[in-house]
Amino acid sequence: MTTEPMNLPKVILASKSPRRQELLRLMNIDFRVVLKEVDESYPEGLTPTEIALHIAEKKCHAFDEMVEDEVVVTADTIVSIDGQILGKPESPEHAIAMLQTLSGRKHQVITGVCILYNQQYNLFYDVSEVLFRPLTDGEIAYYVNKYQPLDKAGSYGIQEWIGLIGIERIDGSYTNVVGLPTEKLYQQLLKLQK
Repeated sequence: MTTEPMNLPKVILASKSPRRQELLRLMNIDFRVVLKEVDESYPEGLTPTEIALHIAEKKCHAFDEMVEDEVVVTADTIVSIDGQILGKPESPEHAIAMLQTLSGRKHQVITGVCILYNQQYNLFYDVSEVLFRPLTDGEIAYYVNKYQPLDKAGSYGIQEWIGLIGIERIDGSYTNVVGLPTEKLYQQLLKLQK
């Protein structure tokens, strides 16, 4: 009887996100990181969910010719409020404006994931609803100045100070808000066991 929960082919994580890498480590998945430059633009008229899936799939297609007997995992996380997409902020001022928009309101965090294995693409997504309590301008400025959240969709990391002091409720997966819906990913990877 094996003591390992999964016996997977080699896994490539196509993400520079330290949060996604840490989540895979916590799942005890042996992986390596391989990065490729991908244009993350998308056609107009897509829903937030369609955008996340479109970009995740685009990232996976960058590996079409490269992998044999390996599993490629790509993901894209977006924040949506009232149908408006909040991507990664372009400046500290932009980050402050985004957090002011999220303050005291509910928003959705959507992560699209694409798995490539044996020339087969498997797309799935998760949606979590997050409620911030009203944040003061001082709290927002402190967070942006100290944590520099310019690499994060919606300008915040739930695992950081702002999440600890500001998030009142999450409906859905916590790890999805971090950047990778590990519960759904695990179920999909189980299907690929050697």
